[in-house]
Amino acid sequence: MLKYQRHSETSYQAAVAALEWKQSAKAKVYRCLRVAGRYGLTDAELEAETGLKGSTQRPRRIELVAAGLVEDSGQTRKTEGGNFAVVWRVSTGPNQQAELF
Repeated sequence: MLKYQRHSETSYQAAVAALEWKQSAKAKVYRCLRVAGRYGLTDAELEAETGLKGSTQRPRRIELVAAGLVEDSGQTRKTEGGNFAVVWRVSTGPNQQAELF
């Protein structure tokens, strides 16, 4: 459901544009993970590959996890800062054929 001020056409247009951007960003994250295959990607790697800021990329990845399209691979990789990060991959479970949007 779109959130906008019902009395304002510009509010509606902005809500539609924001929804399109969100869906486009989600598709970009999903495509990168599909290309990465079994190797998967960390959030930092996803940011670098997609060109999306973390504040945009991470919520889209979380939505993909919630939809059953992306999963924790069970692996971690060291980040540039020396910490370990979860490696995400396209789901191998029964929901992998779910709708992206």
